[in-house]
Amino acid sequence: MKKKMLGRQEFEELRIKSASDMAARSELREQALDLMYKANHNMWIHQENWMGEPILNTAQDIMAMQEIIYRTRPKYIIEVGVAWAGMLLFYATLMEILGGEKIIAVDIYIPDELKERINAHQRLAHRIEWISASSIEGETINKIKNIVGSSKENLVVLDSHHTHNHVLTELRLYEQFVGKNQYMICGDTIVEDWPKEATRDREWGHGNNPKTALHEFLKENQCFERDVQLENKLLLSCHPEGYLRRVK
Repeated sequence: MKKKMLGRQEFEELRIKSASDMAARSELREQALDLMYKANHNMWIHQENWMGEPILNTAQDIMAMQEIIYRTRPKYIIEVGVAWAGMLLFYATLMEILGGEKIIAVDIYIPDELKERINAHQRLAHRIEWISASSIEGETINKIKNIVGSSKENLVVLDSHHTHNHVLTELRLYEQFVGKNQYMICGDTIVEDWPKEATRDREWGHGNNPKTALHEFLKENQCFERDVQLENKLLLSCHPEGYLRRVK
């Protein structure tokens, strides 16, 4: 008997339902969280590369970012918190394929050696604008405004200093760059969900982290909502609840 092939729309509906059912399995979610916590003792989250440069993210979060960029086609991507800059090259690669203008890289510390490595990628590096300064300084915001102009077709990724007050300030400052149906990603919300010992020797921890800032921001700002459908399929994510879409 010949097997019936699902149509594309049927397959999409099946995937969405399956992801929703998976998200409802609390025990599975707890097991995934425990797996991430235990594996991170061996820097599991730091093992991905793009074009030879490290990305401090799970593969699922990287693919989720690709989905967002493909759907929304941002003209500018503003990344706050550069780390090893693998994601900058990832964004630049997608822009080469899909179109777009610039990636704006903001960090309080950007080593010359890191810039040299990224600049070796030439064509991709030409899409990157560097701002070495605090993400919440007025001068930094003005520099970003000068680059993006009147564009609201922008993706913002916030992944720098993870204290509640700092992230809340960033959310309030950077939402102005995000137009309707565009995204603002609040990174490392997983801090609130991990055991307390996972955040020792850090300024942030339980009750003082990106997720607590995100919750306060959403209470005061009704223009954004979580992309729950996207979240449902991210079993291994550093940013639970952190994928925000502007709805008005």
